Amino acid sequence: MADDMPPTQPDTQEAQRPGSSRRWLLIPIVGAIVAGVGLVYGLTGFRGKSGFDDSTTPCAGTADIIERVKPTIHGEVAALIPATAPLNVSQLSFRRADGSPATVADWAGKIVLLNLWATWCVPCRAEMPALDRLQAALGSKDFQVLTINVDTPNAGDKPKRFLEEIGVKSLGFQSDPTLGVFKALEKVSRSRGLPTTMLIDGKGCEIGTMYGPASWDKPDGQRLIAAALGR
Repeated sequence: MADDMPPTQPDTQEAQRPGSSRRWLLIPIVGAIVAGVGLVYGLTGFRGKSGFDDSTTPCAGTADIIERVKPTIHGEVAALIPATAPLNVSQLSFRRADGSPATVADWAGKIVLLNLWATWCVPCRAEMPALDRLQAALGSKDFQVLTINVDTPNAGDKPKRFLEEIGVKSLGFQSDPTLGVFKALEKVSRSRGLPTTMLIDGKGCEIGTMYGPASWDKPDGQRLIAAALGR
């Protein structure tokens, strides 16, 4: 693909012309500016009044939940990384099954287990039944498993058909075919691949993040969720 080709190098004569070195030095500078603009744009949706580096963010109170959860991070959920500087992700945006817009803030007041997945991701496919069983077991006014499919638009109804084929009954369908959520989290080192799962408190603040799948419905996973709920 053209995007994968290495950048064209200047020919020798051009590199030797007066001022040419200064012009080539501008390329990485301009690239850095463009990347910076992209970063700000990608995060705009969930900076809002509580930007990640704002010490007055409501995430300051999340530390108590994190400490409560830490003793339960073992066994099937040992890969969960407790947040040391929790992010406020309440304004992460995606789509509901009917195409209407939604944000994490729509589940305010609940502990949310947010999971990014795709049909081409083998570990994601294997993990989905466990997430469905977790929602069936613990889903309530206080807890929600929120799975967001990130297949590209040309996937059509494939993600929905997959969930039907494996018998998912308790999970709702949310999607982000633009990969906006994944890219925004990747910018702040919270997404390294799929699946990515983030445990979020009722204010939309990160409790912890896991890279890779887990048997969330097993006792270890349920104990971790119960600790987050204060039970």
